[in-house]
Amino acid sequence: MLKEINADKIEPSPMPVGIVASEYNELFVQGMLDGAMTVLLESGMLEEAIHLVRVPGAYEIPLITSKMCHSRHPRFGAIICLGVVIQGETQHARLITEAATHEITRQQAQFGIPIIHEILLVESEDQARKRCLDPVHNRGAEAAQTALKMARLSHKINQDYLLE
Repeated sequence: MLKEINADKIEPSPMPVGIVASEYNELFVQGMLDGAMTVLLESGMLEEAIHLVRVPGAYEIPLITSKMCHSRHPRFGAIICLGVVIQGETQHARLITEAATHEITRQQAQFGIPIIHEILLVESEDQARKRCLDPVHNRGAEAAQTALKMARLSHKINQDYLLE
């Protein structure tokens, strides 16, 4: 059962937000990107504080998130990863998503920057359509909400414990 996204108003990130979006399965990724941008802009974030990088496919996402994590200017409050991989007859799709997931998880722990994982592994275009193009279940919008919450929480923890 698909969970509906929560439409609560969320405060903007105190720091820039990065988005790394796959060009592969463009229709579905663009649907998630549109949902994410809507949430970020409606929170009050300025367009200049949102840094979008497009990559060929989901497998390439972790390389760019690593470079963003190393960046000092701007220092990101959160990074959102958007990709769609549709399962085929072989295990290739699963291997791609597992590799990306492992590396994103490692980077998040290493750099202390929230990296929101929304690289979907789906069994069909119908599943992708429901998760990427339906505004009620848009996983890009949900990823942006999570990014804003985590950016603010991470910033607060850094300030409270003088970690930066």
